[in-house]
Amino acid sequence: MLWTIFLYALALAPAPETGFLHRTVEVNSVSYKFQVYVPASYTSSKKWPVVFFLHGAGERGGDGERQTDLGLPARLREVKDFPAIVVMPQCSEGVWWGDAEMEAQAFAALDAAMKEFHGDPERVYLTGLSMGGYATWAFGYKYPEKFAALVPVCGGVVASRRYLSAPPWHPLSINPEDPYAETASHLTKIPIWAFHGDADPRVPVTESRHLTEAVKARGGNVRYTEYPGVAHNSWDKAYWEEELIPWLLSQRKPRK
Repeated sequence: MLWTIFLYALALAPAPETGFLHRTVEVNSVSYKFQVYVPASYTSSKKWPVVFFLHGAGERGGDGERQTDLGLPARLREVKDFPAIVVMPQCSEGVWWGDAEMEAQAFAALDAAMKEFHGDPERVYLTGLSMGGYATWAFGYKYPEKFAALVPVCGGVVASRRYLSAPPWHPLSINPEDPYAETASHLTKIPIWAFHGDADPRVPVTESRHLTEAVKARGGNVRYTEYPGVAHNSWDKAYWEEELIPWLLSQRKPRK
């Protein structure tokens, strides 16, 4: 009898939400919209790898939608069941991810999603494109203990755009003479796979070259893919690389 009641209750239990889910997080009394991708195979009975995706400057805003237009989110719409949770915050207009408020709301979204969807703290991966690629290098530098791997796409550390002004903790502020070496000094223990198009007119390809060379010089674990003739939209190739997702999800934070 008890077993029958249990099965009946289980049948009535609502199925978990999956797909692209809308969520909000509050920071300093301000609400920020973000999205979380949850696989169709999701179950709360196990811990899940989490990909933290940071969009580019063109997707800034407050609608909670535009950050899902390009890059990894676009790939998610083409696969049947992506095997990870993906957290997609949205940066406000006129600032970048290094702004203190934007950093706070992005990481609050990550923390909230990890708690709600049983994220595995040993398998959190940071990736981003363009402005988000800059943030991937920057937050990897600032929080090397948080991430199991980094995937910066057409990013860098030195930028001419005003919205990418360096906060006090940034490599460019700490070591303006050689911010590439400074960035690399914190990334020797994190696997990295960087991507860039060699015809990029917005973010010089030399940014990725200098950064990956600096990491290699310090014995770091870094891969670099450069696309000949590709302009700024190298994300259209990077996130569709056959080996990328298996490589990414195989990484774990090193045991202390």
